[in-house]
Amino acid sequence: MGQAQGQPARSARCIALVGPYLSGKTTLLEAILARTGAITRQGSAAAQNTVGDASEEARHHGMSVELNAATVDFLGDSFTFLDCPGSIEFQADAAHALTACDAAVVVCEPDEKKVPALQLILKQLEDRGTPHFLFINKIDKAEARVRDIVPMLQPASTKPLVIRQIPIWENDIVTGFIDLALERAYVYREHAPSEVVDIPQTLADHEKEARFSMLEKLADYDDALMEQLLEDVPPPRDRVFDDLSKELREGLICPVLLGSAENGHGIFRLLKALRHEAPFVFATAERVGVEKTASCAFVLKTFHTAHGGKLSLARVLTGTFADGTTVHGGADDERISGIFTLMGQEPVKRGETVAGDTVAFGRLDGVKTGDTLTTEKGSKIKVEPASITQPVFGLAVAAKEKKDEVKLTAAIAKIIEEDPSISLTHSQDMGEMVLWGQGEMHLRVALERLVRKYGIDASTRPRQIPYKETIRKSVEVRGRHKKQSGGHGQFGDVVVTIAPQPRGAGFAFSDKISGGVVPKNYIPSVEIGVKDYLHTGPLGFQVVDVAVCLIDGSYHSVDSSDMAFRQAGRIAMSEGMPQCSPVLLEPVMAVDIAVPSEATAKVNSIVSSRRGQILGFDARSGWPGWDVVQAQIPESEIQNLIVELRSATAGVGTFNAKFDHLAELTGKVADQVLAQRAKAA
Repeated sequence: MGQAQGQPARSARCIALVGPYLSGKTTLLEAILARTGAITRQGSAAAQNTVGDASEEARHHGMSVELNAATVDFLGDSFTFLDCPGSIEFQADAAHALTACDAAVVVCEPDEKKVPALQLILKQLEDRGTPHFLFINKIDKAEARVRDIVPMLQPASTKPLVIRQIPIWENDIVTGFIDLALERAYVYREHAPSEVVDIPQTLADHEKEARFSMLEKLADYDDALMEQLLEDVPPPRDRVFDDLSKELREGLICPVLLGSAENGHGIFRLLKALRHEAPFVFATAERVGVEKTASCAFVLKTFHTAHGGKLSLARVLTGTFADGTTVHGGADDERISGIFTLMGQEPVKRGETVAGDTVAFGRLDGVKTGDTLTTEKGSKIKVEPASITQPVFGLAVAAKEKKDEVKLTAAIAKIIEEDPSISLTHSQDMGEMVLWGQGEMHLRVALERLVRKYGIDASTRPRQIPYKETIRKSVEVRGRHKKQSGGHGQFGDVVVTIAPQPRGAGFAFSDKISGGVVPKNYIPSVEIGVKDYLHTGPLGFQVVDVAVCLIDGSYHSVDSSDMAFRQAGRIAMSEGMPQCSPVLLEPVMAVDIAVPSEATAKVNSIVSSRRGQILGFDARSGWPGWDVVQAQIPESEIQNLIVELRSATAGVGTFNAKFDHLAELTGKVADQVLAQRAKAA
């Protein structure tokens, strides 16, 4: 590679390790660290001694729950690997990492059931134009041949999956592989590098066939190579590698490598492919549109550490940043207080950082994940951050100890800084705080972190649904407030009509007073008294869609006052409303549910079982093999919809919901709601 804008040709690279839940990403990172000498011995997830997944929550649940970074040296090149969580509930970390990494290694298993989960990840990469390799892990446990596995995985990718290696099998055990680009065979060795051997005679024909298939796919984008293949001329090896590299970088193909991270097999070839074919930082800067800037760093992740304070993990895309440098792009201009390389959870102090490096900047309090930092004052540089998925699961939270009430929101704010896919809303109507996230496990981990990092134990319960009530018939009613107690008394007398309004019309107040029976200056007080009552109607909920008209009344020249007429208005409502056939209203949401097509029938059944109405379904735009089911579902039935949906779709289904309308609720369900309200009162 040549120079680009004064940057060193072999700048440090940033590689994201992504893939479905339990595909082995953390194990692969551990194998890479062992293979490059960054650690002396490869740990395992089962033994809970890996560099990644070092947090208590990750080890307790046996899964990645946040991004982990580790920087290694391989044959003189520096690589930072970002081990991203695989569960859909924790994928916000991956979304930000993919924004500014040079390439991704998508770790997957040879398992057809994981194809929809694989598609979720490949779609993100394809949409961003991020070059990516597919690493088929656990090849030693595969029950099918690679020639069958890759066509099985192909529906997950819109780019051709190009097989780079084929395994060598002996007695149903994978003992090595043939590299199709190098035309060289390797045999795995226990705790040692693979050994080059002659291509086994029994595989010679298969190797030629597989290599030709690989070259054919490359030739789709290279006319000269196509001519060589048609003329039966063996292409030069350098030409093959150039094509593999060029077509990967241009996002035309997805090369497929294989191995077993647990056994350390296939790691060296993967690292070699990354070293020779993954783009450098200037290509990434160009991809995100900042290649002409003097200095630019994108914040991938925020960590709050026990001793080092806040750390902002950032990818430096252009220019240099030093300790003490003032950076712009956050909420305020701030000075970097320490630059660190991360090895899992451990920060290691380092000096000035240059384009290509992935480092943590210390104590940038006003900087958040997704911010673009620069040393240029007044610069409008902005790398487009990943969009945050709408939350799908909420729980009402409160501090168990009264002394923690003030601390709770501050601690949750720090958790949200670390994971912006969590949010906190304050429901005035319901008088509760609701913590929102991407699923049940997502919130469970956040609450565990709240206890471990901030010593705050929070209680949770299902959030309350904002039911309303309205009326079905009209009534005319008098409200009189009369009080005599030494000196001035209190007197207010009103006659009002209470009538239903069309759904969604809201509250309306009017008057038809003539002859000054209620002086004009008291009429606004009557309206205030009416509104006072509407907060809690006869059923115990806020009243909506009601029209009240003041039609008559009387006053006393001495004892009448604003307060007396306000009270009279309230009394009229409290006496009249129960006579108006009050009825409960429940919020109904418009819901779009995205699922693999084979699960659409199951989803229709789930919607029906939740009192939902299916409006129809369409193919999901840009998602081959997926549908979007449109439905209307009562909000009370959406509380744990995501749990059932994920269960029915091998963990990949999701939805978004927005308020649509209020609908009358009667019968058994209404009785249950009213009984719960009475109990809570």
